[in-house]
Amino acid sequence: MTDRPYRSLTAAVLLLCAGCATVPRPSPPPLSWEQRLPALQAIGRFEISGRVAASDGREGFSAGLHWRQQADQATLDLSAPLGFGAAHIVDGPEGLTFTNAQGVMLTRDEASQQLAATLGFEPPLGSLRYWVLGASDPAFPAEESIDAQQRLAHLEQDGWHVDCDEYALVGEQWLPRRITVTRQGLRLKLVVDTWLL
Repeated sequence: MTDRPYRSLTAAVLLLCAGCATVPRPSPPPLSWEQRLPALQAIGRFEISGRVAASDGREGFSAGLHWRQQADQATLDLSAPLGFGAAHIVDGPEGLTFTNAQGVMLTRDEASQQLAATLGFEPPLGSLRYWVLGASDPAFPAEESIDAQQRLAHLEQDGWHVDCDEYALVGEQWLPRRITVTRQGLRLKLVVDTWLL
């Protein structure tokens, strides 16, 4: 008989707690592409680590990639197995520099030629800084295809075709993990393992 008041009190507390339980809120709808695009294009600093593969239709090249973007300057470090060594590339307002594994630095036209020789073609680095973010380059007209989550799926710009997929949430932005860039027989594929904004 003495347990009955405690049982009633316990039942009342449980009922009270059940009434306080929160109902999960549905996630808000994604921002429209018209809202997301300017925010993506405005990202001036980021770092990515991953892999890059390039092919000109005859020969291929693949390497590890670390990319640091600071405003208008991109710094890329390539590292590849099988004795290739490393390459340090800087593309900015003062032009392109390419430093090979032996520490020899090339600038401007020589740097462009060496980059093209390494990858099989010279990539559009100025536009690629936007494409890796899943955005079009504001400097050129673009034809964009957007997925159901208001993210860039396919892009045609300046003669290049860009496909973005396997997005990851980084902070408040959905950013692509795989980017494929093609133009005629040329192909550049980026796989991003880590993002840092």
